[in-house]
Amino acid sequence: MKVIFLNLLVLITLVNTNVYSQKNDKMTEQINPLLCDLETGMCETPSNSETKNAINNHPSTNKSVKVIYFTDPICSSCWGIEPQLRKLKLEYGNNIDIEYRMGGLLPDWNYNSGGISKPSDVAQHWDEVSEHYDMPIDGDLWLEDPLSSSYPPSIAFKAAQMQDNEKAILFMRAIREMVFLQKKNIAKWEHIATAAETVGLNVQQLKIDFEGKAVTLFEEDLKLAKEFGVRGFPSMFFIDDAGNQEFVYGTKAYAFYEMAILKLNPSIQKNEYSKNWEFFFSKYATLTAKEFSELSGNPRKESEVLLNELSDKGLLGKTNTKNGAIWNLIKQ
Repeated sequence: MKVIFLNLLVLITLVNTNVYSQKNDKMTEQINPLLCDLETGMCETPSNSETKNAINNHPSTNKSVKVIYFTDPICSSCWGIEPQLRKLKLEYGNNIDIEYRMGGLLPDWNYNSGGISKPSDVAQHWDEVSEHYDMPIDGDLWLEDPLSSSYPPSIAFKAAQMQDNEKAILFMRAIREMVFLQKKNIAKWEHIATAAETVGLNVQQLKIDFEGKAVTLFEEDLKLAKEFGVRGFPSMFFIDDAGNQEFVYGTKAYAFYEMAILKLNPSIQKNEYSKNWEFFFSKYATLTAKEFSELSGNPRKESEVLLNELSDKGLLGKTNTKNGAIWNLIKQ
């Protein structure tokens, strides 16, 4: 059955890759990084480079499969794969090592393409992306307190990694919730510091590293992205110890990420986990209805009904936005 499953997924991938290639051939104009393509699920950078095989020079991992994940704090398509990514960690976290790399989505506003030439142009697009991915995003950020660049929060993430990789991932989640749901300009140090303190990072040390070595680490990530031929986010490279690789571009259904792992190592067994809501909130501080649905396997509407019931009982807190809600566990 697994062979049939993999063959079917390979066929699906080939079809989607062909569509992507045909579309890519038509891209002669400069890509606008904030205008994410809902068809490919990709927030693309102003580059026509093709994905290259740069895996052989990359260090191996002690786990069966290494995943190099190129992303950006304000990448809306990356926010769109949070449900799939969280499930991947629960099912295959014992066998895969996910390495977060920053790609530099928005250096500045020195461009005019794709119908977006100023921050306010992004507002409506983010609202559309929110509906498409069924993940809460409030585009009014770009009307009220827009970012001038995604580089500061990217550098802050590298500084967080210098302290603690797990806390750095929590920090990334915190600043994403700030920018997508709370309309906070995460290029500002005050918001970076708040997120860092929330996840238990040393804020003073973060500031030192943010202004020092983290800048170099960020520049190294940008260089690595070029070596890999990364042209948009999310970009995920799955690599085994022999240097074999699978590449998943853009926002895809969970099966595509699972297939990439199983093609590299068909013997990997997924971890069976509890589908109880308490287990999910013990693993993740906050969950959207889409995330809960992906993790539990329950239909999307039923998942939201359950989360609302738990909120009404005082077991969960609920934060509403104009494009959806997010829930958190209330400590008793």
